[in-house]
Amino acid sequence: MIKGFKMKLYEGQEAEYERRHNLLWPEMKDMIHQHGGRNYTIFLDRETLTLFGYIEIQDEELWARGADTAINRKWWDYMADIMETNPDNSPVCVDLEHVFHLD
Repeated sequence: MIKGFKMKLYEGQEAEYERRHNLLWPEMKDMIHQHGGRNYTIFLDRETLTLFGYIEIQDEELWARGADTAINRKWWDYMADIMETNPDNSPVCVDLEHVFHLD
């Protein structure tokens, strides 16, 4: 299953967002894989500061359970100062409609 979504950075945080992801914690990588995530890519539209995420997941329910892990919540807290977040520090994330795929 393929998921697409968008999030939003705060102005001036592009380099910091990239830096933090280049140093992604091993525990966070493990959590993503343990919850069925593979081929995770995030793109940045520098004009709008919109982040576009793409991830292949095994199962929607398994993937959703990753949000409640301690390491994921720690990551959300770590990222909250550089991007739009909800009151629980989860990123404001909008799912995108899948309309085309070519293998």
